[in-house]
Amino acid sequence: MTPLTEFLQKVDVFSMLTSEEIDNIVDYLKVIEIGEGGKLFKEGDEGNELYIVKSGRAAISIRLSDGKEREIAEFKSGDFFGEMSIFDNAPRSATCRIKEKSCLLTMLEGDFFRLIKHFPYIAIKIMYRMLNITTQRLRNTGEFLTDMVLWGEKARRRSITDELTGVYNRRFLDDAMEDCVGASKNTGKSVSLIMVDLDRFREINELYSPETGDQIILEVVKVFKKYLRESDIIARYGGDEFTVILPETGLYEAKAIAEKVRGEVAGLKILENRSGPIKNVTTSQGIASFPENAEDLKTLREKADRALYRAKDEGRNRVVCAGQSDRKT
Repeated sequence: MTPLTEFLQKVDVFSMLTSEEIDNIVDYLKVIEIGEGGKLFKEGDEGNELYIVKSGRAAISIRLSDGKEREIAEFKSGDFFGEMSIFDNAPRSATCRIKEKSCLLTMLEGDFFRLIKHFPYIAIKIMYRMLNITTQRLRNTGEFLTDMVLWGEKARRRSITDELTGVYNRRFLDDAMEDCVGASKNTGKSVSLIMVDLDRFREINELYSPETGDQIILEVVKVFKKYLRESDIIARYGGDEFTVILPETGLYEAKAIAEKVRGEVAGLKILENRSGPIKNVTTSQGIASFPENAEDLKTLREKADRALYRAKDEGRNRVVCAGQSDRKT
């Protein structure tokens, strides 16, 4: 028995083979040596070769959304890898680096299928073990990747949402407005923008407390969510400033939604039994629509903002649309 045959008998993927059967596959393998730090293949490379580690260590890593790499598996003596690209006839989905000087046994895709053709019973045993090992590996790696995806999604959500309310923040809003206006240009359907300020919010904070201010903001957000659709976007633009994007919504439909919000917020009882001169929470809201009121995003923002300031100048607790004074009756 040769040293190579003796080694292969200890490899899990060949554990169902007799020594005679192992002798039949030796000719399909070739030996390569590669030094520490070497890159065996990288993500996107053609996948036409599987590997068995005879000695040393190799590691598989994937590229994350931020461009960094994360190691997800390590292979040592007796382990095999690289089979998925052969079975799927697909490019490599990860990168493999050598962690210490290694001796590898390799089998080309063509040789693998010739083995199947010439020794089908041997191939069936190998593929059975390979399937079991690969399934367990994918299960373990899948659990890890699921954790990574969840972690990444939580990090992404933290980066685009407001910590207090959970609604989107300004960072997300700027991109979303561009996307919605772009979609409006393509579909010909209107998109409306509502800019909202909580009236006398600084005074409320000073009179009652920042905690009371936070409570008010949370209650106002609940009211908005009650009337907004799944496709609508609400973002906290500043301390007491909110912006709402209403895709596929014209000016007067947007005003109807805004008026419902305005009326319900004005009916909140948060300040009713507190000792202080302000007893009601109210909002001022300005609305503009694309393309009715504006030919581009910059103008849309400006017109909604001007409508908001008219609402404040005209006495607060009202909704004003771009292009009209629209005093609340």
